Amino acid sequence: MRVLIVEDDPRVSYWLSCKLQESGHSCRLVDNGEAALQLMSTEAFDVIVLDRMLPGIDGIQVLNSLKDRPRPPVMVLSAIDQPGDRIEGLRAGAEDYLGKPFDFTELLLRLEGLVRRRPAAGDGDHLLQLDDLSIDLRHRRVVRAGQAIDLTDKEFALLVVLAENLGRIVTRAMLLEKVWGYQFDPQTNLIDVHVSKLRGKIDRNHPRSLLRTVRAVGYVLG
Repeated sequence: MRVLIVEDDPRVSYWLSCKLQESGHSCRLVDNGEAALQLMSTEAFDVIVLDRMLPGIDGIQVLNSLKDRPRPPVMVLSAIDQPGDRIEGLRAGAEDYLGKPFDFTELLLRLEGLVRRRPAAGDGDHLLQLDDLSIDLRHRRVVRAGQAIDLTDKEFALLVVLAENLGRIVTRAMLLEKVWGYQFDPQTNLIDVHVSKLRGKIDRNHPRSLLRTVRAVGYVLG
């Protein structure tokens, strides 16, 4: 999993990120709501751990700002943990709510459950569209400007992950986990080779390139 931790207590965020990384997951840390919203608009995450009490806009305001926007599932992690507080957080859009102090194993299982239950893009609509590129998930068919594109299984899987996160950076680690099932970097050029072949197939002979490399970070479709 790629986890965004939104927590203004550096001791909590550092400890939590260390524990998640020990469990094979990657993390980004921010300490305020504004930075969290900005990062969510540019990078892809599998799940968000969100504190309620934040400087600037608080966790509930972050959730309200995310309404009607594509986003990962959110777990509120807060010392504000009365029944009414949990109801308020869930009504604001959080998928789960866990009080502090907490048991890490329980938190990890809940996060993994949220990611497993998250419907993939296209569950209700099997067609993904970006400009003149269309991806038919049901029939595994890709067309750009009316021309069918033949992709291997891995190339198609890469394209779907990128398309599910349009306009956001998808890291190498996230692609390795979602397409190959690796929760570590095997130190090969596996991603580079496959993305290069995919780019050649979907962008060749087209005036606008849809697949971009963000140096030392990952890739963006859109």
